[in-house]
Amino acid sequence: MTEQKTLTLQGWLMLFALSAIWGGSFLSNRVVLGEVQVFTVVAFRVTVAAMLLWAYVLWKGLPLPKGARRWALIGLSGLLNNVVPFTLIVWGQQHIPSGLAGILNSSTAVFTVLMASLVFADERLTLRKAIGVGLGFFGVSLTVGLSSRASFDPYSLGQMAVIGATLSYAVAGLIGRFALAGLRSEVGAAATLTASTLVMLPLALYRDGTPAFAYAASTWAGLLYLGVMASALAYLLFYRILVTAGAGNVSLVTLLIAPFAILLGAVVYGEALAPNAYLGFAVIALGLLVIDGRLFRRAR
Repeated sequence: MTEQKTLTLQGWLMLFALSAIWGGSFLSNRVVLGEVQVFTVVAFRVTVAAMLLWAYVLWKGLPLPKGARRWALIGLSGLLNNVVPFTLIVWGQQHIPSGLAGILNSSTAVFTVLMASLVFADERLTLRKAIGVGLGFFGVSLTVGLSSRASFDPYSLGQMAVIGATLSYAVAGLIGRFALAGLRSEVGAAATLTASTLVMLPLALYRDGTPAFAYAASTWAGLLYLGVMASALAYLLFYRILVTAGAGNVSLVTLLIAPFAILLGAVVYGEALAPNAYLGFAVIALGLLVIDGRLFRRAR
């Protein structure tokens, strides 16, 4: 019988650390938006992360991707996994609280499961997963609220932007199965971030102009957090958990990011979300637990 991967105490600690790091990225986005424009924020994040990850890859002497087709897929993966979602989330956070952005981001796994079932035969949509996906969509609907769905004001557009980011993450996950197959995960992350940098740097210079770099200390702290902690370190930590605990266990990070984002937004900025946001997150979390299925297996 094949030994099943489980979360040890060390695994749980790493999982909570990763959740806290990614939860803090929503707070950092809000901090830096006080002085830095959207495209520049994203360009800084992917550039710093790419440089740090390549330093790690070269230090470890890991094999690099080869072939034009592989690099083309990596470029597409970087576009959908970094450029589009990072930009949409940062833009959306100009109009919505960081905690709410974290809640909406938690629906990424729901969209990923649904899209994967349409593309891959080995990820078919079982009855349990279908129920979980349905709960996830209902939770997103509750979080957004009836009034937002009926209007196109900046607040509702901010919510739609973050939901659009989750869809982009989901498609990127499908492409990643082909783009990153056979690569060491650290190399794949460095490569996709490099492709993202090649897009974001000229776009940021064109749209935002040359940055002045005369930012406040808090802004610099936020930018460095996004590049170093929320991207470079987070990728390495994510793949470490993936190797030691398995994909099913590391997927729990989706459930844990939102509470950290909500807590940090409330403590630092005094954000108070509407009751429907908390109710929506509870339903999304339930949907993710149903999709995961481990509670049902333990109950049996």
